[in-house]
Amino acid sequence: MSSVLRPAISGDDPLAVGKYRPISSHLAIAPPVSVVIPAMNEAENLPYVFKTLPGWIHEVVLVDGNSTDDTVQVARELWPDVKVVEQRGKGKGDALITGFEACTGDIIVMVDADGSADGHEIVSYVSALVSGADFAKGSRFANGGGTSDMTPIRKLGNRVLCAVVNAKFGARYTDLCYGYNAFWRHCLDEIDLDCTGFEVETLMNIRVVKAGLKVQEIPSHEYLRIHGASNLRAVRDGLRVLRVILKERSNRRALRRRPHASQLDSGQGEVS
Repeated sequence: MSSVLRPAISGDDPLAVGKYRPISSHLAIAPPVSVVIPAMNEAENLPYVFKTLPGWIHEVVLVDGNSTDDTVQVARELWPDVKVVEQRGKGKGDALITGFEACTGDIIVMVDADGSADGHEIVSYVSALVSGADFAKGSRFANGGGTSDMTPIRKLGNRVLCAVVNAKFGARYTDLCYGYNAFWRHCLDEIDLDCTGFEVETLMNIRVVKAGLKVQEIPSHEYLRIHGASNLRAVRDGLRVLRVILKERSNRRALRRRPHASQLDSGQGEVS
């Protein structure tokens, strides 16, 4: 692929107009980046989410899950060009699929609306993609990552489920149930998402491996939800994730390994 992170071009250079978006005085990016934020009643958290988003991204797609507060109004005040899409179904998976369909960027980034994700990390995800990865997967347990919002039982459950996926599908993930990811839009054609609930993140992680896509883990820090209560339930959601794993394992679709897919790079957390 030809799109790369590269030294920034001077503002008076006509070649720079409309082609490269500056990240810093020394770095610019060519591929347009879309950020998808599924949100339902997150008006209080959106200011914290939007203030960390880099100004060079191409678009923000907010998927509103029939909010009864000022989520949409706040989003428009914070990011005037935000693209608001109304979610017709229910569940996080349905919201993400709806948002993906509305994206126009070459790269798509998934960001939660509760303030737990740091938008400043997006450059690390994008860097991995333009350097050759198909899918950049956030990990709270890769070297350099962390979490401030995980109970011991959730941490244990994540570790066990991650081990099952690694054993059953030949992955080498350090984290499984984390929603901060980025990927080239062509990945959507290969993973064929059909999950409407929270377990969509696990489904994506499994199907990128089954499709033979090149995955690189990105160390990420998960912060506490700022306002409101989480809908996550450790046992209930853990069982839903386990059902997805078992269903995908019994699915007879062949594991389509592409010749260039490589093994885990212990330094960068690359997974295939």
